[in-house]
Amino acid sequence: MAIVECDREGSTVGAPALGAGVDACWMDMDGARMRYLRAGSGPALILLHGLLGYSFSWRYTMPGLAPYATVYAPDMMGAGFSDRPVGIDHSTRGTAKRLLRFIQRLGISSFDLLGTSRGGAVAMMAAAECLEGNTGLHLRKLVLVAPVNPYSGHGQWLAPFFGTAYGAAVFRLISRTPFSYPYWHARLYGDRSKIPPGALDGYKAPLAKPGLFEHALSIASTWTQDLRELEATLPKLGGIPTLFIWGRKDPAVYACSAAPLQKYFPNSRLIIFPGIGHLPYEECPEEFNRALIEFLTGKSS
Repeated sequence: MAIVECDREGSTVGAPALGAGVDACWMDMDGARMRYLRAGSGPALILLHGLLGYSFSWRYTMPGLAPYATVYAPDMMGAGFSDRPVGIDHSTRGTAKRLLRFIQRLGISSFDLLGTSRGGAVAMMAAAECLEGNTGLHLRKLVLVAPVNPYSGHGQWLAPFFGTAYGAAVFRLISRTPFSYPYWHARLYGDRSKIPPGALDGYKAPLAKPGLFEHALSIASTWTQDLRELEATLPKLGGIPTLFIWGRKDPAVYACSAAPLQKYFPNSRLIIFPGIGHLPYEECPEEFNRALIEFLTGKSS
């Protein structure tokens, strides 16, 4: 392990300023640099962002959970302000294995894991890797926030389409259109009048670092196979204490997919926030943090 730097100044060029008590850190990973944020003290909690998201997604979660846990929020390789090496395995399993190497290099042996959207699918694959016993890591509890899964019809055609040569060309054309990113970003919220100040600028910040959309297209290219592999993996996960969180108005991963997914998790609880879209950790952060704290600690905040 080589942590290049840890500071409290948010000094990464172009990155949004960090909240009080949050460190920006770097780790060498397979010849590239991986950025992550760290805050708090106590049991380890890993926060895993979704597609085209990064550690910025957790700007309200980290300070809320810091009194109860040591919270780590990586920019997964290719995303956020981490390096974007060409040719690495961006499949769900490949990303899960890279996540577990990151956790090992932190010197952590036992942890809780939260994944949202595509990060939720990665979290489930990482959980399966832990259960196979080859990592030396113990996953205590799993939190899945609107996780990509085989039972949400929307994601079964759109991402695979962008993974084709024609779809990739369309994606690149759309991504160069000035209004496209604000439009798709706004659609993720249940009530657009409640989009947090600075959210769009924060999510757009990593676009200045070349290669972000190529990273997304690489993920899309294995989407269909990843969903098949995830579905085959689900029966292995039944013993993990799991919390599902969804927004009722989620336009990206439909809340109706929660029921068939939850059948594989007999030791689980489902919370659906009414009127909320795909980003409950931004749209209702106090309620979101309260649910997390109660699940992870057994205590009310």
